[in-house]
Amino acid sequence: MKRSREKAASELFAALYPRLAGWVRRLVDDDETAHEIASEAFTRLWARWTTVAEPNGFLYVTAANIVRDHWRKLERERRAVRRAKTEAVVAPHPEQTDPSVRLLVQSLPERLRVPILLHYYADMPIREVAALTGRREGTVKADLHAARELLRAHLRRSVDHTL
Repeated sequence: MKRSREKAASELFAALYPRLAGWVRRLVDDDETAHEIASEAFTRLWARWTTVAEPNGFLYVTAANIVRDHWRKLERERRAVRRAKTEAVVAPHPEQTDPSVRLLVQSLPERLRVPILLHYYADMPIREVAALTGRREGTVKADLHAARELLRAHLRRSVDHTL
């Protein structure tokens, strides 16, 4: 039994790891970090192997959560560097807003962020996103629409602010 479990896990890894690591790479913009995150997602899957009904969905949702934690860590580091620079300078400079899409997606509530990551970054059809998140297709479509509207409004404010 253990041998077949290991074989199934090995086959799943061979089939899904390249796509998962590539998806994460697009999110974090760093090969090493992408491989660490994809590997961690597989490690967490392996730890729950017998209780996970949908390994593909588990991997993507787990990787999305690890990416979110990575982004949060980077933002904390950026804030710490900005604070250190501000404290070192007598007259602090006004904080620049960063209109990068990655930071905007990161700022979305999880309910909207996960469908965006799965649909647009992992190229999953709405039907698959709905299955992986346990939501109806109409709900996923509505969440994608709401997320796009929030992103569009934020980008407009960023552009207007820079003019």
